[in-house]
Amino acid sequence: MRIIAIIGARPQFIKHFPFEKACEGKIDLKTIHTGQHYDENMSAVFFEQLGMKKPDYKLNIGSDSHGAQTAKMMIEIEEILVQEKPDGIVVYGDTNSTLAGALVASKIHIPIFHIEAGLRSFNKEMPEEINRILTDHISTCLFTPSSKATKNLQDEGIVKNVHEVGDIMKDLVFYVKENKLFKSINVVEEFYYATIHRPYNTDDKLRLDYILQVLNDLDKSVIMAIHPRTRKNIEIFNLKFDNFRNIKFIDPQSYLDNLSYLKESKGLITDSGGMQKEAYWLHKKCVTIRTETEWIETLKGGNNKLMFKDLSSLNIELLKFKSDWNDELYGNGDSSKKIVHGILNC
Repeated sequence: MRIIAIIGARPQFIKHFPFEKACEGKIDLKTIHTGQHYDENMSAVFFEQLGMKKPDYKLNIGSDSHGAQTAKMMIEIEEILVQEKPDGIVVYGDTNSTLAGALVASKIHIPIFHIEAGLRSFNKEMPEEINRILTDHISTCLFTPSSKATKNLQDEGIVKNVHEVGDIMKDLVFYVKENKLFKSINVVEEFYYATIHRPYNTDDKLRLDYILQVLNDLDKSVIMAIHPRTRKNIEIFNLKFDNFRNIKFIDPQSYLDNLSYLKESKGLITDSGGMQKEAYWLHKKCVTIRTETEWIETLKGGNNKLMFKDLSSLNIELLKFKSDWNDELYGNGDSSKKIVHGILNC
């Protein structure tokens, strides 16, 4: 069976690595990297340290408006799929690369296998929400990470070829733990780890300044891996890094470095999707600076907490550490094997 997987953003590298390993000897797999997001330093870890294969096709689409970026991807992906004639394509999650690949495959009648299907934030102002809904409704075979995701699909009338397999990102976290791949983080004092990048938290001067002031006032120092969008806006808004002396700003980290900072931290402040789960699996308190999350299961027990408009109780919340973790949340770290089995039998 010949499959082409489409990736374009760092979270998709994380999901693709365990799937690629699970395909060995079972599926002839090729990869298209759209270039939606690309940073050599952040991506190199997958090729150099984990041994992931280099993509067979690299499109170098880069940043653009949503419409232009998706359209450019579709044009180039279509050329490749027409030439390769695969038995199916794999798409991950909810990026523009996901939607572009799914739309093209649907138009030329190639089966679509959607990994991380069924998630809903119920916030259609998020482009990811539109991408995931549309992709789910044109997919041939859908692989969900949880019973709630499966129920979301059922509520929308999607009941055929739905497989609840757990979360493929957990496979890689377990792989890192089992192979002792965490990096040594040279930080002596206790710290919180922070990643903030979403437009609603970074594109307004008062909002961004408020978040940084709250982080600056926490009881422990903060190490913040600063997204290019966030750095750019801090400079545009003239907020001055020196005004936030309790925050150590660092460049975006590779997957292993990012996971290692999280592991050594006393808690996470983020607006990321995937890092909420990684914090949970590593037993780290997480405060998510959003009004909603597609990973609602992490909220049970209080070890992930949503906060948005009023962050005055952020420090109190970070100190509310609970010990009732569900170590089987989103599966047992074998999702990729279940997905391969599902594809072969779809």
